[in-house]
Amino acid sequence: MNLLTILLSFGFVIIALFLSAAFKLGLGRDLLITSVRATIQLMIIGYILKMVFGFKNPLVMIVMIGLMILVASSNAAKRGRGLPHIFWKVYLTILIVEAITQCFLLLLHIVPATPQYIISISGMIIGNSMVIASLFLNRLKGELDMRKDEVLLVLSLGGSQKQSIYPILKQSIRSSLIPTIDSQKTIGLVQLPGMMTGQIIAGADPIQAVRLQLLIVFLIMTAATLTSIILGFLIYPGLFNREQQLDIQGWE
Repeated sequence: MNLLTILLSFGFVIIALFLSAAFKLGLGRDLLITSVRATIQLMIIGYILKMVFGFKNPLVMIVMIGLMILVASSNAAKRGRGLPHIFWKVYLTILIVEAITQCFLLLLHIVPATPQYIISISGMIIGNSMVIASLFLNRLKGELDMRKDEVLLVLSLGGSQKQSIYPILKQSIRSSLIPTIDSQKTIGLVQLPGMMTGQIIAGADPIQAVRLQLLIVFLIMTAATLTSIILGFLIYPGLFNREQQLDIQGWE
């Protein structure tokens, strides 16, 4: 795919801009900025990856993965702005999930310990964890807004923090996982996943592409579940003050 092809593909963005203007959706600026940002970011990361893949030093990979987690955490933490230490709780969650999944893959020799595999798979895990963290925080805030009286009632009857918040945590965790579960139900029937499609287009054997995609599917499922559960149990103590009272006034 050459530069001309990329420029021609921008025609799809023009169609979206036209539809936004025609129906007065007010999304023209966002669509344009998003498209330009995506182009710049992908071009930059392409050159960075080309450079990183040439290094054999594991420290370079660790630094890059650390930066990816940093950006993902910053983005997801916006949903919990106002909660105590929310950025570091999200960062720690994604870091733990990344460490668990990568250790499992590398220690069992499921994938080669090369930058191409480690960074590519890390990007999928971190990106998915970022989305799950955002969904979880968004749902948790909604549940607390609706069921605040329920929490206060349990506390007034002598219940612990965990007892009062657990039903809400459980519902928030379940809700944050629904998009992942639903999307995986239709894999191969409605959609062909990105990694599998990319490998097939690049000329790889479809069966081999399916095997690698199955690995990613199972990884994402595990990473999503770990993210929502770990983040939930890191966050809930910060929802209460020293007097054991629910305190979410600062949550924007």
